[in-house]
Amino acid sequence: MREETRPAHVERARRVFAPAVDIVETHEDIWVLADMPGVNQDNVEVTLEKNVLTIRGRVQGPTLEGYTLDYAEYEGGDYERTFTLTEDIDREKIEATMKQGVLHLRLPKAGPARVRRIPVKAV
Repeated sequence: MREETRPAHVERARRVFAPAVDIVETHEDIWVLADMPGVNQDNVEVTLEKNVLTIRGRVQGPTLEGYTLDYAEYEGGDYERTFTLTEDIDREKIEATMKQGVLHLRLPKAGPARVRRIPVKAV
């Protein structure tokens, strides 16, 4: 078996995966739960530009102090996913938390988008 090698000056591109998400809707909010194993809160970026919400997570590879990696078959990767938001979302109140590799995004509904019952009067 022969292993292919490339010159030392060639940088290997990092893989980018779309994280699996669950989307849950309540009366007041829409929740997006994105699985990003290996990502901590310092390596997550959530941006909103116009109507596009983008989540990015960077995975820091394991390092063993005092050792040098000579060969690896497993390559991790980073995460990225985008969503287009409707006008029903209150952009100023979006919140994000990270817990055990899962990003929790709370997208509150704007006031007018909430369901309300309108009474009907007899004339």
